[in-house]
Amino acid sequence: MMEEKRMHKRLGLDVSVQLERLDEDGVTTLRYAHVDVTDISRSGVGFSSNQKLDIGTYYDTKIQIWTKEIVDAVIEIVRREDMEGGYHYGASFIGMSDTDALKIDIYQIFNDL
Repeated sequence: MMEEKRMHKRLGLDVSVQLERLDEDGVTTLRYAHVDVTDISRSGVGFSSNQKLDIGTYYDTKIQIWTKEIVDAVIEIVRREDMEGGYHYGASFIGMSDTDALKIDIYQIFNDL
């Protein structure tokens, strides 16, 4: 069995995310790409999309969580895998308020019960 190396447990989640690409010059080049979240943790998010996103790029995200609240976070794409009909991504949260991170923690607590 493979050893879990993640600091935070992944949670399955049925939500959608809007992505807006952030470039160094402050210009956004991709407006609101919709993705399907496969898992989320306090440290990052996994999602699928039919759009090709580059590793090492940053996106401002709006994640509608299970309570219908919107969590704002900045993510960095750290992994991309080709799959039929699109791509699967792994992204790390690099900017999120403590309040929004706490919402994910609370969901994990309820999910573990």
